[in-house]
Amino acid sequence: MATRTGSRHGELGLTDERMLEMYYYMLLTRRLDERLWLLQRSGKIPFVISAQGQEGAQVGAAFALEKGVDWVVPYYRDLGTVLVMGMTPREVFLHAFAREGDPSSGGRQMAHHWSHRRWNIVSGSSPVATQVPHAVGIALGARMQGKNIVVLTALGEGSSNQGDFHEALNFAGVHKLPVIVHVQNNEYAISVPLRKQLACQNVADRAAGYGMPGVVVDGTDVLEVYRVFREAVARARRGEGPTLIESKNVRLTAHSSDDDDKTYRPREELEAARRRDPLATTRQYLYEAGLLDEAREKELEDRVRREIDEAAAWAEAQPHPSVESMFRHVYKEA
Repeated sequence: MATRTGSRHGELGLTDERMLEMYYYMLLTRRLDERLWLLQRSGKIPFVISAQGQEGAQVGAAFALEKGVDWVVPYYRDLGTVLVMGMTPREVFLHAFAREGDPSSGGRQMAHHWSHRRWNIVSGSSPVATQVPHAVGIALGARMQGKNIVVLTALGEGSSNQGDFHEALNFAGVHKLPVIVHVQNNEYAISVPLRKQLACQNVADRAAGYGMPGVVVDGTDVLEVYRVFREAVARARRGEGPTLIESKNVRLTAHSSDDDDKTYRPREELEAARRRDPLATTRQYLYEAGLLDEAREKELEDRVRREIDEAAAWAEAQPHPSVESMFRHVYKEA
């Protein structure tokens, strides 16, 4: 497919088709997330922790990786990342409904602990930031095996204050491992605002202490995110070591379905965040670039809605895990 001459995506080497694919994944992430909230509120699933507002950061980052080759150790909000890397809406709903065929855990793990063996997606533990040492360990193992892969891991800015984050970055920096640590800064650690989390201006400022580049990027700009991650991936493949990337995002929902952000967040602040909604700004870009109009947008929305409707109905009809599987992967099976 052609590339618009002089367009931002064209300058990054993205065809028109690839640019529309980026938007499709952002839209799919948003609509899936919205459906998960409806299912939770109707009592069909237990828990949601939202990606809304962080789709540009997640999709832009994942587009820089090689699907099925590179590895991802995501955090709980990384719905957009795991979709781009290969997880399907059916598998997302299997996980949400805790059904037997769930690739993340066979219906046994808490919601949003994404995992998929086929697509090199590794589940994190429930304590925050523990996925960062896991990612660094995978990168070390790959180097020892002579594999030229890149490992992407992610966390929120609140999690970057945990010891695991600093220990992992120090090890990765010392050994120049092919890791990208993506801090998705949405300005809240549950209810704690950013001004009470950091003694420095940016999380990325800490990178210098670990001997690696620290990059700050607007997480609502999917193309700028893609550019920054593409450079970090190329750097890692050249053997030049890790990169810490901090994307500045907006959080458009409460921390989770168990939280009420009206108790600590001014409504004016949320309205301001909605004006930076990455889905809306990317949609505007596509209109201005001539890649989208009302008819094509409706066609895309209809396609996404059909995919989600079909996937949710199919997954809900699947069997629950058997009682006999309760202790599988917990104790050694003799």
